[in-house]
Amino acid sequence: MVRTSSAPAQRHFLMCPPTHFAVEYAINPWMDPSVPVDRDRALNQWRHLRDLYRALGHHVSEITPIEGLPDMVFAANGGLVVDGRVYGARFAGAERTPEGPAYLDWFRKAGYTGAREPKHVNEGEGDFVILEDLALAATGFRTEAAAHQEAEWFLDRPVVTLRLIDPRFYHLDTALFALPGNTVAYYPGAFSAGSLRVLRALFPDALLATEHDAAALGLNAVCTGTDVVMAAEATGLAERLRRRGHTVHPVYLDELRKAGGGAKCCTLELRPTPG
Repeated sequence: MVRTSSAPAQRHFLMCPPTHFAVEYAINPWMDPSVPVDRDRALNQWRHLRDLYRALGHHVSEITPIEGLPDMVFAANGGLVVDGRVYGARFAGAERTPEGPAYLDWFRKAGYTGAREPKHVNEGEGDFVILEDLALAATGFRTEAAAHQEAEWFLDRPVVTLRLIDPRFYHLDTALFALPGNTVAYYPGAFSAGSLRVLRALFPDALLATEHDAAALGLNAVCTGTDVVMAAEATGLAERLRRRGHTVHPVYLDELRKAGGGAKCCTLELRPTPG
């Protein structure tokens, strides 16, 4: 049994209100511009997530949303922050390209002097998962493998490359999340055969999700020690987490899921805050 921490440290998250949220284009299989979006409902669901983090003792900063950038709510894609260093985002699609400079500007104004504009395409914490002594990074749909090397050098942390093969799981954070004890939860069907061998070797105690729970974006979750904030619809995965000693906090984000995002997509962790 993998034991969890009973006293998780306070985390600092960056989030963006879905003030301008819409599905106006399709850059992943979840997005269908013909399906109506209820922006008020999306905002209410987002506020519940933000307020839950605060109730759990975490600090939440907010970036001002920009009109014309409907996916800016998915703050996890806006960069990667490790030891106060910011590796900025460079988006694969033209629709989201302006988000990279917008997030980098926020970091610099917030006092992150070590903020780097990347040379290679990467979508921040969407495709990077930080563990205790290394980072996992995905390629296959969005982030370039060259960005893994760039991040490894800049952040001074080993990066292990994984390949995604199922377009439903276009970012690593839709298919895997970190758990305490330097292990992870993941959906095997999202990864190439070679990447599965790597995951099995690195994480023999990993929690494996079913396709049903993965398809509910149950792995797009935020774990802060004992607590796990995750999609309410992923009931099987939630029960298995409880058996491992976690306290699961289910959230409904089905309106934002119309664009392929869940709890983690809305949440960028700042490790740590400068100053």
